[in-house]
Amino acid sequence: MMNRRSLLAAIAFVSIFAAFACGGDGDDASKTPTVPTVNATTELTQSAINTQESGGSETPTRVPGPATQPTKASGDIILATTTSTQDSGLLDVLVPMFEDETGYTVKTVAVGSGAAIEQASRGDADVVLVHSPAAEKKMVEDGNGIERTLVMHNDFIIVGPADGPAAVKDQERADDALKAIAGAEAKFISRGDDSGTNALELKLWTATTIDPAGQSWYEETGQGMGATLQIASQKAGYTISDRATFLAQEANLDLEILLDGDPGLLNVYHVIVVNPDVHTNVNAAGARAFAVWITRADIQQIIGEFGVADFGEPLFFPDAGKPEPAG
Repeated sequence: MMNRRSLLAAIAFVSIFAAFACGGDGDDASKTPTVPTVNATTELTQSAINTQESGGSETPTRVPGPATQPTKASGDIILATTTSTQDSGLLDVLVPMFEDETGYTVKTVAVGSGAAIEQASRGDADVVLVHSPAAEKKMVEDGNGIERTLVMHNDFIIVGPADGPAAVKDQERADDALKAIAGAEAKFISRGDDSGTNALELKLWTATTIDPAGQSWYEETGQGMGATLQIASQKAGYTISDRATFLAQEANLDLEILLDGDPGLLNVYHVIVVNPDVHTNVNAAGARAFAVWITRADIQQIIGEFGVADFGEPLFFPDAGKPEPAG
């Protein structure tokens, strides 16, 4: 995996190449333009000047200077996040908004939550947005993360072919659904990538006392949620998905939701700032800016509305400032 130095070097190379291609100065292009401020102590209205020059007695009127534009920040932020925030399309909405408002440039690395936390714990990311509570807490306990903050939640679902061999629709609990899949030796497609989804799946298998590893009907993709859903669809298999990614890709899948609503399928996301006292190379100011921004009331509203227009329901539920959802 590309480390922070290599990643930022690659970004710099692309930026320099683009600057030469456009015939501009790369350094100047990266600066936020500022509006010159009129000196309000010397500028006069033209009518007052004319009156004064013609011998009139009108007192010259000061011309108020235009408001100075707030100075934007600059620099790169590496956001390590789970594939569900990208595959659902949420980051396509949020990241450009954050960049436009703040001046930061966000480099997103979308992997499983486990890999995202591991990358951040090496100091190769500045901030993480993930959904693997146990791994998140360990990151903070180990001193690699600080300021873990609740952002949003949705839920996991079990999906599969409508006419599949396991009677998943007849079950009310996720562990019973997995027992039915194992009993029928039906194809189950696991992410197998140490993601938050994979961690939840393995927790559910443990509750069934069934070890699926090595079974002929159990397959690990080692890939993200979107790719795993595609494979499950192609092989008429079952899998566990976050609802947002499934709904975003449902039109291209031959799968349907077979089980949801189990409290054990709650899917909670937190943002964590990488600890600058441990990893002195990180952009702590940028990380904190992102964490504050994504938990701000107006951005939380955008998160809560995301997906409604396209799917008739929100893909995520905003939680900033609320108690932790109980699962």
